[in-house]
Amino acid sequence: MAAGDSSFESLDEIGNFSDSGSDYEATLTSTKRKTQAVTGPKLPKRPRHKAALRGSSLSSTSSSIPTPPTPPLQQQSRGRSKQASPRPVTRENEGNRGISAKDIYDAVCSGKSAMVTVVDEWLDSYKQSREAGLLVLINFIVQSCGCKGVVSREMLDSMQNAEIISTLTKEFNEESVNYPLCTPGPELRRFKASLCEFTRVLVRSCRNSLIFDEYLFPSLLALLTGLSDSQVRAFRHTSTLLAMKLMTGLVEVAVIVSVQQQTTQRQYDKENSKRASDRASDGLEELRATISQLRENKEEVSSMMNATFRGVFVHRYRDRLPEIRAACIEELGVWLINDPEDFLNDGCMKYLGWTLHDKQSPVRLQCVRALQAVYQEKEFIGRLELFTSRFKERMLGMVLDKDLDVAVEVVNLLLLIQQLKSVIDSENQVNGTSGNADLLQILITFYMQSEFHEHGAYLVDSLWGVAKSELRDWETMTTVLLQESGLMYEEEGALVELMICALRQAAQASPPVGRTQSKKLLSMKDKKAQEHDRRRLTMHFIPLLPQLLAKYSADAGIVTLLLKAPLYFNLEMYNSVPRLEKHLDQLLFQLCGIVEKHTAVTVLQACATLFSALCSDSYTFSSRSHLAFSQLLDGLTECFSSYLSDMLQGTADDDSVYSAATTLKRIAALSSAKDTTVWKLFDPCLELLKSRIESRDLDKELMVPALKCAAFNLMWAKMNAVNSTPAEEELKRLKKEMRSFCKVCETCLSLNQTEIRDQAFELLCDLLLLYSQTSVCSAPALQTLVLLPSDFLRSEMAAFLVDYVFSDSDDDELNVEEEMKITVLQRKRNQLAGYCKLVIYGVLDLNAATEVFKHYSKYFKDFGDIIKETVSKSKLISPVQSAKTVCLSLQQLFSEMLTEDHSQQDLSEIRELAKKLAMSFGVDLHRVRKPLVALHMDGIHFAFRKPQEEEEPNMNLAFLEILSEFSFKLLRQDRTQLAAYLKSECPSAALSWPSVRMYQCSLEGRSSSKPREKEGGDAASSHDTPAAKRKRTTTQDDKIQRERDGTTRNMKVFQEVSTLMCGSGYSRTVLQCREKLMKMKSSVASSARESLLDSLSFPSNLPTPALTSTALRVGAKQQAAFGATENDEGSGFTEPESEDDFSIGFTMRKVKPAKQCHLSSSQTGTSLDQRDLNSNLTLLSLIEDGEEEEPEIDDYESGSDDESECSLPSTRHTSASVLDELFD
Repeated sequence: MAAGDSSFESLDEIGNFSDSGSDYEATLTSTKRKTQAVTGPKLPKRPRHKAALRGSSLSSTSSSIPTPPTPPLQQQSRGRSKQASPRPVTRENEGNRGISAKDIYDAVCSGKSAMVTVVDEWLDSYKQSREAGLLVLINFIVQSCGCKGVVSREMLDSMQNAEIISTLTKEFNEESVNYPLCTPGPELRRFKASLCEFTRVLVRSCRNSLIFDEYLFPSLLALLTGLSDSQVRAFRHTSTLLAMKLMTGLVEVAVIVSVQQQTTQRQYDKENSKRASDRASDGLEELRATISQLRENKEEVSSMMNATFRGVFVHRYRDRLPEIRAACIEELGVWLINDPEDFLNDGCMKYLGWTLHDKQSPVRLQCVRALQAVYQEKEFIGRLELFTSRFKERMLGMVLDKDLDVAVEVVNLLLLIQQLKSVIDSENQVNGTSGNADLLQILITFYMQSEFHEHGAYLVDSLWGVAKSELRDWETMTTVLLQESGLMYEEEGALVELMICALRQAAQASPPVGRTQSKKLLSMKDKKAQEHDRRRLTMHFIPLLPQLLAKYSADAGIVTLLLKAPLYFNLEMYNSVPRLEKHLDQLLFQLCGIVEKHTAVTVLQACATLFSALCSDSYTFSSRSHLAFSQLLDGLTECFSSYLSDMLQGTADDDSVYSAATTLKRIAALSSAKDTTVWKLFDPCLELLKSRIESRDLDKELMVPALKCAAFNLMWAKMNAVNSTPAEEELKRLKKEMRSFCKVCETCLSLNQTEIRDQAFELLCDLLLLYSQTSVCSAPALQTLVLLPSDFLRSEMAAFLVDYVFSDSDDDELNVEEEMKITVLQRKRNQLAGYCKLVIYGVLDLNAATEVFKHYSKYFKDFGDIIKETVSKSKLISPVQSAKTVCLSLQQLFSEMLTEDHSQQDLSEIRELAKKLAMSFGVDLHRVRKPLVALHMDGIHFAFRKPQEEEEPNMNLAFLEILSEFSFKLLRQDRTQLAAYLKSECPSAALSWPSVRMYQCSLEGRSSSKPREKEGGDAASSHDTPAAKRKRTTTQDDKIQRERDGTTRNMKVFQEVSTLMCGSGYSRTVLQCREKLMKMKSSVASSARESLLDSLSFPSNLPTPALTSTALRVGAKQQAAFGATENDEGSGFTEPESEDDFSIGFTMRKVKPAKQCHLSSSQTGTSLDQRDLNSNLTLLSLIEDGEEEEPEIDDYESGSDDESECSLPSTRHTSASVLDELFD
């Protein structure tokens, strides 16, 4: 509407349009028919609908008479056979025995002839020769325009539409401005009425056959479209009137075809819903063919309607001639009434709104009358809200129209609108609805137009504070849903979902997932209000829910939502209120009917959940629910048993297998909610599974529910054994059944059927956990039921994880919907969580978690939260064994890397995984001391293990690089012990290898300490970086030892710098290097201090404070501008609170290669030796910073974003409740 308003806000310029209107012609391409003429009374064979007919092609030229690019009329004429009569048809149509154009024209002019007889005579002529018949009709149209020219057969065969119109224009008698449609007197009304009647009868007589022959009407409409664009007023007026009348007839045909299609579709659906044995296959095929034929007919008629609307109406409704504009608006009003589904929309209503501004009163009058007809229909009021609000001011202003007839009709229109609104309001009051229906309509529209997935709960929660009463208007919602002609199909589904979300919000008084800010305790007043709302909605919905289920029983989506409603009821009211008892039986009846009607898993699961709630022993009416459930399951079990023997023998046909599969699917869904062991379904399901596996007839529709039925039977049997005291023989039998089922599932894990394989794995995880040692700790008598998985089953389950969970899916390569990807990922997460639960609860050894741990880094985005929780839980079980499992996972990855192809990139990935796993040890290094030592010893042993046959010696030495990622967590005394252990295991020749030296440096880096602070006040008064004072708790011996270690380390650095200088041609002793480097260090630190103090801009009257650790880090960053690299200090570190913490956390900062080589632009051209020198300067800076700044413990679990290697951010925003659901 807005676009239309901006382009044509007012029709004041209508009178300035050119006589020819707009250069536009829509062409209809049609299929070439058979060349021979049709003889006899036989109608033409119905052709297939061509795609070319579904759209109209636009052509616009600058000539006075536009030439269409593909005129179908002439194309068809050229393609006809020479068997057709080539004789030209004159004005008297001499030589043709049928009716002539003059005869039709005379009959129309007289107005006394029966149009049915005239049309029948012409149809007889058309059936004998359709080319000649079309030519007669064309000449009749030319005569009706007042033109004396004649279209001959040669013209029809050889000329385009535009050429024919041009020839007729030249022969037109322009001496007189009168033509039949503008002749004054009663003749005008008589001719116009007869012409319209002839057109109406013609369409009605052809609506069952000739209208779909893709020849007559496309050719006729193409000619009328070209004539309507002519500069000759007679052509334009007459052709527009005929085109609009033909359009009206086509609209009626389209409505009839739509009704026939809907009726046939209902017949087909009813027949198809019957059982396979009761269906009439021939009837179904005939109905299917009829539906296809009607669909093609509807598309063909819609194509012609679309071409006429775009080619004629869109341009002639604003023609210069007011009679043409009035004719277009009059017919538009008829289309709105006859076919509101296609025309009663803003795209068509805008033409009426714009025409209200027309300068000519006859056009405005016709527009107002068309609006009166539309507003008389009460069911249209909902679709007219936007139009009414947009043109309300214009309609009110037209009450003072200068034309009295227009003013009177406008007053009648406004009274009609007011009367209609009053009637609707009164009916709403009678029906119990209120003005909230408007708000509901707005909510439905907003919900449907939003592209968010399942956001109904969040929409209701957002509006609950401001529109609580409107959202609790259950009466309006149910009244609208139970009305026969209320909402569209999509609108009904949206309203049901919003209603269920409002029910949940009112009954539970809790926001949806993700909206909970904090646990808020409800006050006594809020609890009373919540209970009142729950009783009120229960009283309202108990009588109406069976009616809603009956109405929407065939719709799986709506039924699934409606079945959730009783879960929010106060179910005690079924017995507490006597008049509500009968509705329980109605609900159970509808529930059983839905189970028998649907096979969708979501619907069946909703039914099972509702049955479980109604059969709860806490309700006094549970016996009635148990009875209904038992009767339902009796029928389903009997049905399944009738097909079982044939399926086991392999003689069942496809219909029997389908019936058995659907029945078993219903039983499986119900088994998840209620105990079904009394029906003894385990043995039949197990035999069925074995027979299908042996025959390799893997029908997922049959095997998946069979797996579920057997598994649920074992689960219920275990629960019954816990709640009772079964005999020893019964326990042995149950364990035997469990072992047999595990073997079947073990076989299913290797099948090439995704659904069967996934279901078997999930059921195995649940059953092994249910029959584990942990589950019978409280019942020693049930020790017989404990079943541990075999070694082969363990390996199969681990292989399943690698092959189907930790695998890159092909969904990225295929065009898979995003929702399907989310579903697949969720299923993988459930499978991984099931496997991790087996590890956590002791069903599988901790070593089995290596297949999980080694994918922590690669699949961190999808499964990071689950794996992190598993690592954390494993540390609670056995910290040492958990650490060894972490090391084992890294060893396996390293061995796989060596087996496939040694790659530095693969080694970097393993080191990245080691970093992430090292973060999981936390900051309490005393608590993880033994696990870390065990991890390092296992790693060292693996690195120097003896080579096996055909293995190179010392293949695993590079593993020490991976192991070094865990060194920063070691205590000083443990570093010394591990360094000694390394020397004992490592051959003397390998001590100089890079990997060994790197690992040694990682151990020595943490064990070395910083030199002791200078005695006296030198350190405090130094002009270098002053250090903050801290309370010391370590002994003096430790300080002396740290000072010695630091001095030794500094001398090593000076020696390395001297060696590098000599290699570059500069002879420098160690002492010279030490003095030079100390001077460089002093100048850099002084510059950094002065720059920092200047930037702080402290007032001159305040004393300069001692720099904190933060200030020191800023200074370190400023040193990077002078060539020193930035150290690893950052916000991810926290200051130690004691000397113990200091000794634990103190380490030589690891200088990462990326940061170590990060130089300024002026230094990019330095040589390799210069970069090595800068690296040693950086190391020296780090060493001597220890004299001025105390180190800090790395807070590896603080989640800081400043240092990525020191944080473990959660890549999946999963609340704790989701993890609880996965692990509990």
